[in-house]
Amino acid sequence: MRAQVENWLTRIWYGDQPAPYWLKALVPLYRAANRLDRRRQERRQPDDLAAAYIVVVGNLTVGGSGKTPLVIRLCQLLRQAGFRPGVISRGYGRREKGLRLASPVSSPDVVGDEPLLIAQRAGVPVIVARDRCEAARTLLRKQVNVIVSDDGLQHYRLPRDLEICVIDGSRAFGNGRLLPAGPLREPEDRLKSFDYVVVNGPS
Repeated sequence: MRAQVENWLTRIWYGDQPAPYWLKALVPLYRAANRLDRRRQERRQPDDLAAAYIVVVGNLTVGGSGKTPLVIRLCQLLRQAGFRPGVISRGYGRREKGLRLASPVSSPDVVGDEPLLIAQRAGVPVIVARDRCEAARTLLRKQVNVIVSDDGLQHYRLPRDLEICVIDGSRAFGNGRLLPAGPLREPEDRLKSFDYVVVNGPS
């Protein structure tokens, strides 16, 4: 059933199937809830992370866009420049929910596929946790001086100094609609506020 729903939504979001009226009717509700949630989260940003340097790499759409390879390369470049980077991630798809340190030999069931890949290829500490702020604190205790958040653009409780948006060059923003009638988590005009926009693949 889940696969059928996902395929149906994909045809609407990225294909030529029009969104039904009831999905379009839910968009204003999603937009209002999204704005309220952002304000609520920003008010709850912890003071103890204000001095940390945090880079958030994410996207505007649901699904993958090639963020993980960029996170790996960014960590490699930071290390070459003399910084001590570390990565925080929620670790989607893992079975355990607690805070974990991902190592090159960790199980993907425990830390998730993408954090495991980052730990294997970037050679930096990777902390997986539902609470990204707690994950950031853990990295700071490991003497990390640049925190890279794999995903989390919409996790506004996490302070950030730099935002990088990754776009899938092939699919872009699909039909350009907000959830649930389209794949966008935030409106396209959010692009204006990013420090960098990276297009992965053909533009």
